[in-house]
Amino acid sequence: MYQSPRRLCSALLQRDAPGLRRPPGPPPRRLSPAAAPRLPCPRLLAAARDVARPCSRTAYPMGNGTSRLYSALAKTLNSSAASQHPEYLVAPDPEHLEPIDPKELLEECRAVLHTRPPRFQRDFVALPADCPSSHPPIRVMQWNILAQALGEGKDNFVQCPIEALKWEERKCLILEEILAYQPDILCLQEVDHYFDTFQPLLSRLGYQGTFFPKPWSPCLDVEHNNGPDGCALFFLQNRFKLVNSANIRLTAMTLKTNQVAIAQTLECKESSRQFCIAVTHLKARTGWERFRSAQGCDLLQNLQTITQGAKIPLIVCGDFNAEPTEEVYKHFASSSLNLNSAYKLLSADGQSEPPYTTWKIRTSGECRHTLDYIWYSRQALSVRSALDLLTEEQIGPNRLPSFNYPSDHLSLVCDFSFNEEPDGHL
Repeated sequence: MYQSPRRLCSALLQRDAPGLRRPPGPPPRRLSPAAAPRLPCPRLLAAARDVARPCSRTAYPMGNGTSRLYSALAKTLNSSAASQHPEYLVAPDPEHLEPIDPKELLEECRAVLHTRPPRFQRDFVALPADCPSSHPPIRVMQWNILAQALGEGKDNFVQCPIEALKWEERKCLILEEILAYQPDILCLQEVDHYFDTFQPLLSRLGYQGTFFPKPWSPCLDVEHNNGPDGCALFFLQNRFKLVNSANIRLTAMTLKTNQVAIAQTLECKESSRQFCIAVTHLKARTGWERFRSAQGCDLLQNLQTITQGAKIPLIVCGDFNAEPTEEVYKHFASSSLNLNSAYKLLSADGQSEPPYTTWKIRTSGECRHTLDYIWYSRQALSVRSALDLLTEEQIGPNRLPSFNYPSDHLSLVCDFSFNEEPDGHL
């Protein structure tokens, strides 16, 4: 039976609403009357009830029937059967989907989240630029959103109540964060709900998306998983035209690894300037520093080719799983691609990375690290502003994730503009 885009939107957000158990701990969201969202209209709530599955929610917390079908297919990605039937992994054509009003989607998210504490307030910090720009800035968002299967099944966030991780509400927190900052380009890691949540909703918001899963995702080890996690890259189709796209499986010591990257060359429709945007997620855990270093070198080699030897400006977003003291960070900082780390610009001297981009408590202890970065071509691009980080007070003693915040990593957001075009450069 056909459902309008509004009904489908509401269904994606609230299909499990009748079965939700409200946690007793956190206070309700406090919004001013002007900011208070209206509840979805009865027609939208009816659509949600039509597709709700209160009986199966406990048995399958990771997703709906479509998600489980994709999970089964994803587990056979390397099999000959899957390679012979790639159509099962192809997302719907976005041209056949009517748009969603982002304000309406934000209202629906806030309605689902009405018992949770208010989202954190973060401010953009304006940064000095050498020259004014005649075109609107390009807003880029980098975020490891925390794979649902890992958050519930493997990551052992001992101070985070399990109710705070339930997908029915956590997906709304993720969407609320994205909608609040309205990025032109969105770079995500640990995405394991691409086909049933992010692709259908963001495509209706005007984004074109690409997903590249890990070959051996740890999510597949979790019972009732939603398929493999991977990197996703979205860009607004009304601002950019896709010139070319490359999915890169990273190598280390000539061996193919489980980590991936997406690199796309886009053309800005306002200025006709081209640039490359890349997203990646390098190997985690201590003891793998040399491995990450090799992966970073492989990515840099690929980007060197894609940008025609740095002729095309470049932005690289990622969870590098590496502190600034590691070799992989030093490779990016000293690369012939002439990259700078955008978030260093928030420091007093312009040379220091933030004190943390992830802060969590696991069974092994408290982990506070700087692992996430937005690199950019310093000669071709300027950072106009950057979103400040959460304070320790905002994060709270139980750290992340929490009822307030859906991931153990903070989102990074920067506004970029093109510098004057150098002679002979694109």
